[in-house]
Amino acid sequence: MGQVTFMERDGPESHYPESRVLIIMTGGTICMQPSADGLVPMTGFLQNAMAPRPSFNDSSAPAVKINAFQNGVKMHLDSLRTPPSAYSRHIRYGILEFYPLLDSSSISSIGWTEVAMTIKENYHLFDGFVVLHGTDSLAYTASALSFMMSDLGKPVILTGSQASIFALQSDAVDNLLGSLIIAGTFVIPEVCLFFSHTLFRGNRTTKVSASSFEAFDSPNCDPLAKVTSLGVDVNWSLVRRPTRIAEFQVTKYLDTAHVACLRIFPGIKPEMVDSVLRVPNLRGLILETFGMGNAPGGVDGSLTKVIKEAVDRGIVIVNVSQCTNGFVSPLYAPGTALGRAGVVFGHDLTTEGALTKLSYLLALPDLEYKEVTAQMARSLRGEMTEMTLPSFSHPAGSIDSAVARLTSAESAFTALGYAIRNGDLRTVREILEGDEFNHQLLKKADYAGNTAVHLAAVGPQPQVMHDLLMRGASVHPRNRANNTPLYLAEKMGNDECVRLLREAGAHLWVAESLAKTSEMGDLASNGFVEVDSDGGAERIESIASASVADGETDTPAIEVMADGRVPNISTESVKPKQVIASASDHNLGRAM
Repeated sequence: MGQVTFMERDGPESHYPESRVLIIMTGGTICMQPSADGLVPMTGFLQNAMAPRPSFNDSSAPAVKINAFQNGVKMHLDSLRTPPSAYSRHIRYGILEFYPLLDSSSISSIGWTEVAMTIKENYHLFDGFVVLHGTDSLAYTASALSFMMSDLGKPVILTGSQASIFALQSDAVDNLLGSLIIAGTFVIPEVCLFFSHTLFRGNRTTKVSASSFEAFDSPNCDPLAKVTSLGVDVNWSLVRRPTRIAEFQVTKYLDTAHVACLRIFPGIKPEMVDSVLRVPNLRGLILETFGMGNAPGGVDGSLTKVIKEAVDRGIVIVNVSQCTNGFVSPLYAPGTALGRAGVVFGHDLTTEGALTKLSYLLALPDLEYKEVTAQMARSLRGEMTEMTLPSFSHPAGSIDSAVARLTSAESAFTALGYAIRNGDLRTVREILEGDEFNHQLLKKADYAGNTAVHLAAVGPQPQVMHDLLMRGASVHPRNRANNTPLYLAEKMGNDECVRLLREAGAHLWVAESLAKTSEMGDLASNGFVEVDSDGGAERIESIASASVADGETDTPAIEVMADGRVPNISTESVKPKQVIASASDHNLGRAM
């Protein structure tokens, strides 16, 4: 008898929730196997490398196909599911393999664009993304993707290995499994690099060893997370959060064709530097200098003069240190001279981060020279430490007596929940101000898995939702019933919350879209929904709202139940065709 395969919504039962992660295979040592010509990339990674390993495959039946997109083409990928993790969650994943698979030394901005656009195409279908990549240029790709992808709301984790997954002694399994669990469990909305049990911010990393399993480091930024025998320890105070309400976007191209790197060495001639700066169409140069940003001025300042002439021609020159640790600063006279010549101080940018950041800024069509230099000196994606003035006193607290009485995160979250339910904006703000530095309340959930954003989605005050989003709260977590805040807001008929959530990049989960489509069909068949003439039925207005409009004021309010579900709205008292579905608001038929 042939194997039974289910699609998407049908799958093996489990008592544990399930996350979806897309693994994007670009190539690299991790997928290589021996051949007569040496190590070569191998296709069919899911079945050949992951399916036989119990840590990647719980052997659940029947098999499940999951949807994914590549270059606009819908695909049905084979998938596997991990056993329950320490966080009582399965991770279901599929692999999308690029063709041809690349050695990472051959990747270019074209490859970066392909990875970024693949993530964008599948953004609504998965909770997180893992990119398998060779280690030679892994730090460059991580940095590039961090700038190409703005307003990211989900984890994108790059990893690889120093030895093939088929080798007897290899780091591949630990690196891949760690990336998979973090991407499917924690809402860390950054481009990260995972290696040797450590999660780094991608644009802070550099490769420090050609053979060690501890191949990467982030010298000027502590790790975002560490994997230990007790689980994953996330340094939440370092994790970046959105500071504006905006949807995920991708900048397709980086201008790597018109930038260069030059490493200063003792005795370098001004003519050598000048020849690099006169490369046709050069627009930017990363200058790797000594120590804290020093470079020889040359006889009578001739080298500095060459650099100033290039700046006057409109070439952006960025000063970064050759040292692994530390930052550039105009402390010494040679560094000060470069600053006076118009060179931008790159603080503690890595060379990889500086090159890709400059390529990103030069690719933006509306940025003038002064804007590019100004942006290079400030942090865009956490890639650098912005210099701040020292503080000589303890920061003044703004927590009033109501917040001061809160003795733990649990009681604070309880108080926050009551304030959200009551629409008490002032108290909500006071409690959140007391959590300004740790941001614990934005990540906490109640016993039903509802975060503050879930609660605000069914609350009476949309401004609460606005405040939560502006403080960096994620719109993507699902509660125990697998409901997103957007689903709850639409169920409740909170149109303003729906608008805010969508502007922040929220989308319905696959199962929610299917349920909503089915729900609309049931309502239409029973005469509760009138579909417009072009068949583009879209959004169902709240039946509760329709009842109020019809003079009925005793419709019960919708509440989140103990298990995280929103009970179905009764349609018994609603007259047929009372609610009109409009195609102008939102298209349910689009790929989610």
